[in-house]
Amino acid sequence: MAKKTIMLVCSAGMSTSLLVSKMQKAAVARDYDADIFAIASSEVDNKLAEKNVDVVLLGPQVRFLKDDFAKKTAPKGIALDVINMADYGMMNGEKVLDQAVSLMK
Repeated sequence: MAKKTIMLVCSAGMSTSLLVSKMQKAAVARDYDADIFAIASSEVDNKLAEKNVDVVLLGPQVRFLKDDFAKKTAPKGIALDVINMADYGMMNGEKVLDQAVSLMK
């Protein structure tokens, strides 16, 4: 299976970095080949222009940007969703990885 690219978006790119490391650990444990990274919402346009992304997950604090991002991701066939608030709050890398994987099917 080809490597999947999962982009997490939050207001500054900081709060999701812990979640990224937990998701990476979960991916390694499952032998799932994924490039998982977090960026600030202001960097999304640049990142989408330079990188092939399979799924974009928004942190709950930027869920209001979903409609705006849908206009950018839908034409490219990129899955988009908001991270479940409870999973985000608990920094549950397993569950958020599950969410990302199910969106790509």
